[in-house]
Amino acid sequence: MTTKHVTIYSTPTCHFCHLAKDYFTEQGIAFTDYNVAADLEKRKEMLEKSGQMGVPVIVIDNQLVVGFDQERIADMLAA
Repeated sequence: MTTKHVTIYSTPTCHFCHLAKDYFTEQGIAFTDYNVAADLEKRKEMLEKSGQMGVPVIVIDNQLVVGFDQERIADMLAA
């Protein structure tokens, strides 16, 4: 299995952010989490990548997913 580089832009109060992080943890997938509620630079970076303020924004290698689309994420991780 190839190791994927996973980044999640999230906020502490976002339900779907928690679901996404729990999913990665359950799957044994390491990820980098940026709290865009507190980190203005990472919020700006997320906006540049996604074009919106909705969270979570998940980047797997160079592919972007906005929201917690478990099926799409699983496909991206398997590819």
